[in-house]
Amino acid sequence: MDDFLQVGIITTTHGVRGEVKVYPTTDDINRFKKLKEVILDTGREKRNLEIEEVKFFKQMVILKFRGIDTLDDVAGYRRAGLYVTRDNAVKLGRDEYFIADLMGVKVYDESDQFLGSLEDVITTGANDVYVIHMSDGRELLLPAIKQCILNVDLQGRKMKVHVLEGLI
Repeated sequence: MDDFLQVGIITTTHGVRGEVKVYPTTDDINRFKKLKEVILDTGREKRNLEIEEVKFFKQMVILKFRGIDTLDDVAGYRRAGLYVTRDNAVKLGRDEYFIADLMGVKVYDESDQFLGSLEDVITTGANDVYVIHMSDGRELLLPAIKQCILNVDLQGRKMKVHVLEGLI
């Protein structure tokens, strides 16, 4: 499991005071109001940044970082990821998981027959859909509902599922 969880991606600068527009990659956009700091990953370096101000514009978050006050200070941060430590991550409820933790989990049916690996999660309005690349090369789209997801063992990297009739 990763030590850091992505909460957003900087898309562009905003204004001339060193603000950036962030595309949120978290389910709860309002969590940015409570964040005090994030980890900026430019691909070359990781840097802790203290959040000074948070605003919202349409589906985006506008962030101002302490000590970064000009357009030139943030110009190189475009497409950089913003991360939090697991300590600063949102608290999960029962049967909730971070998508990053589910990636690569081995998926088995009720009779312990290996189906494949979980490779992606599609977020829809009603429920998530798990994309499972099956061992025979096909793709299984499995709704993340209690009737289908029987057990998730993140430590063992294993998921037991019930495949509804007609999905395969």
